Amino acid sequence: MKYLTLDGVGFGTGVRHTYEGGYVDLDELKISGQLKKDIRTWISKYETAFFADFRDQGTVTALDEAGEKIAKRLSDELPLSKIVYYSEARNERLHFPK
Repeated sequence: MKYLTLDGVGFGTGVRHTYEGGYVDLDELKISGQLKKDIRTWISKYETAFFADFRDQGTVTALDEAGEKIAKRLSDELPLSKIVYYSEARNERLHFPK
């Protein structure tokens, strides 16, 4: 079983190994092209909010909601993986049960 975390931290790919650390190349994951595109778009928006110090709470809420949906889709497309969503803005984790 793979343990993966979806996060918008830093300049990563958005998906990292939960315990080993290090970001995963999205092209190495067996996920749909649409999900890869959505992760990359979400990361871009998250980084913009990060550089604005997460001042706009409406934006933070929208990004976290989008991140949770993406993490759920990631969990659905990778059924043998345990997916966690991490909100850098709120410093919180959300687990998705199988």
